[in-house]
Amino acid sequence: MSVAPSVTPTHSRDAAPAASRRRGPWLSVAGTVPFFAYTAIFLVLPTLLVVVGAFRSREGVFTLNGITQALSERTIGIFINSLVVSAVTALIGAVAGALIAYALATAPSGSLMRRTFTAFMSVVAQFGGVMLAFAFIATIGINGMVTRLMTQTVGFSLDPAMLSTLFGVGVVYIYFQIPLMVIVFLPALDGLKPQWREATANLGGTGVTYWTRVAGPILLPSFLGSYLLLFANSFSAFATAAALISQQTIIVPMEIESALRNENDLGMDAYAQALALGMIIVVALVMWGYAVLGRRASRWQA
Repeated sequence: MSVAPSVTPTHSRDAAPAASRRRGPWLSVAGTVPFFAYTAIFLVLPTLLVVVGAFRSREGVFTLNGITQALSERTIGIFINSLVVSAVTALIGAVAGALIAYALATAPSGSLMRRTFTAFMSVVAQFGGVMLAFAFIATIGINGMVTRLMTQTVGFSLDPAMLSTLFGVGVVYIYFQIPLMVIVFLPALDGLKPQWREATANLGGTGVTYWTRVAGPILLPSFLGSYLLLFANSFSAFATAAALISQQTIIVPMEIESALRNENDLGMDAYAQALALGMIIVVALVMWGYAVLGRRASRWQA
């Protein structure tokens, strides 16, 4: 007696893969919904409100008064102050932080000293705002501990108004710029392979050759990207400067706060939004440069 061979319908074998192919893209898209929703609510929507508000009065009509005020000589001077203090503090923080990061990179990765110092840098990099301003005022302010000690011992003291100037704000900003540079630049230094130095030496190169021809070009994108990150960090800072200076506005975030709280001219909303739009443009350009440099640096960190 012959037994008919069992035949499995081809559609039953293909049904499961076909169903999984149909579900796969939808599941992938669904996983990104929380991220895009968060980005839309807390980044895209506020940006759109700022852009629209820069060209709209409090009554809801189109106006260029905010843009005109933002392009005035006084406001341009405030923007220049913010750009200068951000560029200088970022440069000092980048150079000093890179040197400290290099010294830290020479220590064994699992050593107690390195782990302790890295944790300390992480904490200090986040120490800012009113607390940081108070710490400097209590240390080198008019009645600060160091100020009084120097006056009593050597008869010399710092300018009491120093912390209320653009220079004083820059000094305080450097406090958190340096540890931030250590944190963001240390991975790039860890990415330098010992074999590269050995290969340079085997080919007759010196230490100068290694740093100018090998390590320098590799680290340059990371260094410049870190510098841009520090620039954006300083450019957007507000609370520290506001706590140090109360009688004048010398940087853009403080001017925005002053415009929003102006009780004499209720039409300053568009001006504040125009200032915020200017900050968004500057930070967007900086972050674009940071992303470009980050992609170049990632080739050597694989």
